[in-house]
Amino acid sequence: MSAPRASLVVDASAVVALLTAEASVGDWVADMFRGCLLAAPELMPFEVSNILRRQEQARLLDGTAALLAHHDLLDLTVQHWPYLAVAGRVWELRPNLTAYDASYVALAELIGAPLVTLDMSLRRASSVSCEIRTPPEGPDTTQEPFAPPAAPDRGP
Repeated sequence: MSAPRASLVVDASAVVALLTAEASVGDWVADMFRGCLLAAPELMPFEVSNILRRQEQARLLDGTAALLAHHDLLDLTVQHWPYLAVAGRVWELRPNLTAYDASYVALAELIGAPLVTLDMSLRRASSVSCEIRTPPEGPDTTQEPFAPPAAPDRGP
């Protein structure tokens, strides 16, 4: 008899990193996901699709890469949880988190699983009682993740 597989709650930032093979971060996410049962709020595929759209429009992904990533999203085995399952806790977290971020946190708390994210700010949020797993090093993706880099300031 094999050991039961661990569960993980996955947010959109982690899924996009996996689907677009974002250098070492994508590898880290793949290692986190390997052998685990994945769970997410029902909104996760919408968020991932929107990020892929933004990346394509910003020319960070070409149309073919965005399409392939979207197909991979549809093939990813994730248990999607309805809002009603976490609505009360999402509302309680509103002083510190957006409803979107709170949905991932609330689900992780509900099922007793770690949350895998690239959003370093979730680790610092108060009132969170689940384990938050973020990459060991690298950029903080909390500000407009996947946006094109800003042009350098040329001064006066």
